[in-house]
Amino acid sequence: MSFLNKITEKYPTAYQFFKFAVTGLINTIVDFGVLNLLILATDKSSGIYFSVFKGMSFTVAVINSYFFNRYWTFKDRQEKNPAAQFGKFILISLVGFGVNVGVASLIVNVIGAQFGISTHLWANIGAISATAVSWIWNFTGYKLWAFKKND
Repeated sequence: MSFLNKITEKYPTAYQFFKFAVTGLINTIVDFGVLNLLILATDKSSGIYFSVFKGMSFTVAVINSYFFNRYWTFKDRQEKNPAAQFGKFILISLVGFGVNVGVASLIVNVIGAQFGISTHLWANIGAISATAVSWIWNFTGYKLWAFKKND
């Protein structure tokens, strides 16, 4: 038995959380990629533009997240009602969306750039902070509700 198999048998939730983290990293790259493409294309990195761009980038990342989480992180290929599962996933993600965009917008638009940091860099600091805050909420909701095993 390989080392990885021993770890996954002994600590299945920890391994699942690791896969969630990898999925989250991929989703974060998608999120930040879309966000920064929109910022670069418009040269707008604050105000309502930032909030709209962050909402758009988060939405693209959530769609990517559903497929990675369903088929890899939680390996839920047997769901008898995938439409209901997707609905649960979306509800959890919408709360995560509110947390993500709200925290990012608070940092970028209310607190504003600090310590001489450029607004472009500050926009990314806001996005990173928002991702960190919404991460635990999403894992818990997905694991315990959207992709809950009904053994």
